[in-house]
Amino acid sequence: MTFFLNNWFLFAAALVSGGLLAWPLLSRRAGADSVTPAGAVNLINRERGVLIDVSEPAEYLAGHAGGAKNVPFGTLETSTDLPKNKSIPLLLMCPTGARAHRAAAILRKRGYEKVSPVAGGVAAWREANLPIERSA
Repeated sequence: MTFFLNNWFLFAAALVSGGLLAWPLLSRRAGADSVTPAGAVNLINRERGVLIDVSEPAEYLAGHAGGAKNVPFGTLETSTDLPKNKSIPLLLMCPTGARAHRAAAILRKRGYEKVSPVAGGVAAWREANLPIERSA
């Protein structure tokens, strides 16, 4: 007991470091794993993934990933603009990636099997020097 009391800071440091190492595993929501922009490109090229931008139309017009289809977040539950094949990968984007995570949950409820938000959204896509399109 004396050893523990004399070295309490070492035990505290061990607990904190263990918690920090376990945090990513514990904080992941099942099936909501996001992909990097490079991972998204890989899924598009290898598995014919479809890039869906869930931004509002004005945000989409201001700049979106090349080849992305705009399906605004508010229309996801009833949209007929989504692919009919529910087994192909859907890669979801928005300006920062926050809305895309919520959109993934909605699309899973609609029966889409492979739904992944793109981590960091359009901003990360731009940082990765991937094509950005602007509509006039």
